[in-house]
Amino acid sequence: MVDSKTAYKDYLQKEKNYSLLTLRAYLDDITSFEAFIKEADEGATLEEASYSQVRSWIVHLVDNGISNSSVNRKMSSLKSFYKFLLKTRQIEASPMQKHKSLKTAKKVQVPFSEQELQDITTEIHYPDDFEGIRNRLIIELFYTTGIRRAELIGLKLSSYDPGNGTLKVLGKRNKERILPVLGCTAGLIQKYLSERAGLPHIAHPEMLILNTAGKKINETFVYRLINSYFSVISGKVKKSPHVLRHTFATHLLNNGADLNSVKELLGHASLSSTQIYTHSSLAELKKVYEQAHPRNLDDS
Repeated sequence: MVDSKTAYKDYLQKEKNYSLLTLRAYLDDITSFEAFIKEADEGATLEEASYSQVRSWIVHLVDNGISNSSVNRKMSSLKSFYKFLLKTRQIEASPMQKHKSLKTAKKVQVPFSEQELQDITTEIHYPDDFEGIRNRLIIELFYTTGIRRAELIGLKLSSYDPGNGTLKVLGKRNKERILPVLGCTAGLIQKYLSERAGLPHIAHPEMLILNTAGKKINETFVYRLINSYFSVISGKVKKSPHVLRHTFATHLLNNGADLNSVKELLGHASLSSTQIYTHSSLAELKKVYEQAHPRNLDDS
């Protein structure tokens, strides 16, 4: 008989299409909670856990210096796990049913500026070989399409349609969306494909973005690549693929794109998910507002 954690892992991997990084984080949280309740009672099981045990774990985590946002993420993992157990009728009630998240201070995600994105192409030398062209393409794909890291890694050779200038992306919950590709990005893809064809050995021919060994790239490689290049031109604390996705959305909104269009491009299920990117546009909107409103013009 398959245990509940293994069944849950299969569910996240096959039905939810979660990345390996997300999968690992969820399972680590559940395993940590299991270890905690077993330390107090060897006979304790995940299936029979109570909310009082969950509360004790929260207190334990906070006492050990774990931030409220990190505790909330762990609770989110437990909620998802117990929701799965309910769905598969392994439990009759979830211990997380009445749980409320801990209060956290909202962190402002700072996007890169348009100048920084200009600098990443003009101030950095990219060798005119497979590696240099591929690295520049990865940056361009993030900035010109707004795709997620896992989506970029999952791109297949067949995902790109040069005739229509589109990219088919497989997002969360196996949801597909078609993204337009800018002419500059399309030219870079063609250049990359020419270099890719010259690799001595291709282990994963179906994948679009490969490493120098002809294998599929991974999450760590992509994160390090973005962090390394942007460390040269930006002093911002966080330099990651997600910041580039955030930058994509912010720059579109700053330049007049409507929220619904940005929502579709990002692959969000609801507008509320997209609205988190609007705060970065407020400074720009304030500037336009002050320059354009008659009342302000009267005072100047």
